[in-house]
Amino acid sequence: MKESASSSPCAACKMQRKKCRDNCLLAPYFPQNNPQKFLLVHKVFGTGNVIKLLQDVPAEQRDEAVNSMVFEARERLRDPVNGSSATINNLQRKVAELQAQLVKTQDELSSIRTEHANLVAIVTGYNDASPDHFFFAPSPDDYHTDASYQFDTQDQLWEPLWK
Repeated sequence: MKESASSSPCAACKMQRKKCRDNCLLAPYFPQNNPQKFLLVHKVFGTGNVIKLLQDVPAEQRDEAVNSMVFEARERLRDPVNGSSATINNLQRKVAELQAQLVKTQDELSSIRTEHANLVAIVTGYNDASPDHFFFAPSPDDYHTDASYQFDTQDQLWEPLWK
């Protein structure tokens, strides 16, 4: 907590122009070297409400509660109507967009892998062209030299790999 009453006051006590006591509830969360942090919270919530909120929160969760109050105060001053909910909604929308983009990219990758497997099957003459067969050394007997086979599969060879 606080070292002693003779040391410099925390940012909260300094702003209120009062003596910072050894058992000051706000001192651990609003140090003297960061007065802006308390000023933000004070403007939005008021000192009395901050103290009440911190008293209602278990000691091990107070640091997180103060961080949440600072975040909400900053967002509320930036956007007085929506506060942090505007930021949260914007981030949730971006996450949903990125998830949709990831699904689309995974589908495209799957399609490319399938096309690659099909090309490997056509070129090597294998009917089972799973992705496990991508890296192998075919023997000369694996290649078809029949011109009719090459003609039938030529259109498949020039299809785009992705759509």
